[in-house]
Parts: sequence; structure tokens; C-alpha cells
Amino acid sequence: MKKYLVIGNPIEHSLSPKLHNHWIKDNNINAIYEKKIIQENEIQEIISKIKNEKINGINVTIPFKKSVIPYLDSLTNSANETQSVNTIYKKENKIIGDNTDIFGFEKSLNHINYNPKGKKVFILGSGGVVSSIVVALKKLEASKIVLSNRTKKKAEDLKKRYSYVEIIDWEKITDFDMIINATSLGLKNSDQINLDFSQIGTNKLFYDIIYNPKKTNFLSKGAELGNKIENGKMMFIYQAQLAFKSWHNILPKIDSNIIKLLDT
Repeated sequence: MKKYLVIGNPIEHSLSPKLHNHWIKDNNINAIYEKKIIQENEIQEIISKIKNEKINGINVTIPFKKSVIPYLDSLTNSANETQSVNTIYKKENKIIGDNTDIFGFEKSLNHINYNPKGKKVFILGSGGVVSSIVVALKKLEASKIVLSNRTKKKAEDLKKRYSYVEIIDWEKITDFDMIINATSLGLKNSDQINLDFSQIGTNKLFYDIIYNPKKTNFLSKGAELGNKIENGKMMFIYQAQLAFKSWHNILPKIDSNIIKLLDT
């Protein structure tokens, strides 16, 4: 039986096993997918298990999307461009790091018929997924991408790679059409993003990459103020679909049953 894992810290919130095991069963694959909380010093050992085929594939979530890179033999173009890896597999005796988050984010916007072309986008956070969002937004021709992070240096490091990104101080607000919470603030019900959105107007899009819980305080606040909201569930599903294809060479179905499955 083949074995697949998602690694991260925290990991309790991850619905990856629920989704992947559903697709595994649906496609009659002899495999199992589990989740594992790890520490940074365990990364090398767990990736070595792909080399000796004790593990057949790994998904990577916060906070390890960058820190896995030194232990890989090669990166796909999308992983190299973003310096962010969320999918790992073995091919021709090499350990490959891939990025399916760009695809997932783009497809999630298509799903809600939102076109960021010509729009001003404000991103909160600068973790592993942010480079994927920035690359996707540039490709989709957003007119302006502004970034704010609690640790300003991390935001400035991203600007070195993507010169077109603007940086503002944490707790400041800029004008936007779409705002994205790409921090981990929201994984706990008590988490709050202490920004004053009262003057931003209505009919903006509040987007949270967090999908569990499905309505964070950030999204609740956006809705209260008369804005559209979207959580990260569809991004999560679409990035998983591409990861599944890279492991099993099967593009699994995404339908209403899959979407409902993750609501239970």
C-alpha cells in the first residue's frame, strides 16, 4: 500500500486526508493519506523516506513551504518561481518539489467568477503561500499588489523578488478592491486581525486562505460591512487536485459532493 502525508505545524485543521482518501477510494487506488505534525528539525528525515519509498508523496503546509527546499533535488518551474513547495514526489530517482498553490488560487477565483484584472489587491501576511498568490495575481493582471506583514522584514524580502509589490506597515490600510488574509490568524476562533475596515466602503472581496474554520472573524467582519467573502476551500480543493494528479496520474473529479464533503 502506498502512503501519502501532509506535514505542517499546526496540522489539526487540515482536511487533506479527508479529501485525498475520498479520491483514493473513488479511483480504486491502494493507498492511504495521513497528516503528521512535525518540527523543523524533522524535515530532512521525513523527506528521506520518499527517497527510500517508505512514503510516496508529501503535501506541505504552514510553516514549512520554504524550509523543505534545501532537502529536495529539483524544483518545478512554479516552485522555483515562488520558492514555495506544497507537493513533493519522487521521479527518476530524484525528489521533486512542486507548487500547486498558484493553480489552486487562480481556479478558486474562476470558481466565483472574480477577475482581478485591473484591480487593487491588499495581502496580509508574507508566509509560504503569499509568493504563489503574488505570482498568480501578476499573471492575472492585477493593477496593484500591496503587502503588509507583522514582521516587516519578511515583506521586504518578498519585494526583493517581486519588485512590483508595494509594502505598507502592519495595522495600516490602503485602498483595495480585494483583500486577502494569508496569515494564520483565524485558525483559532479567538484570532482577530486588528484592522479598522469601517472606512473602506462596500462591495469589496474579502478572501481568506483559511478554510477550517470556514468563516473566520476576518470574513465575518467583511460580511458585516457589506462585502463579498470567500474562504480558501476551493483553493485548497484545486491545489489538491493537481497534487493528486502528479502522484497518481489521474485528475480526480471536483463536484458538489466533494464540496459538501468538506463542509461536514
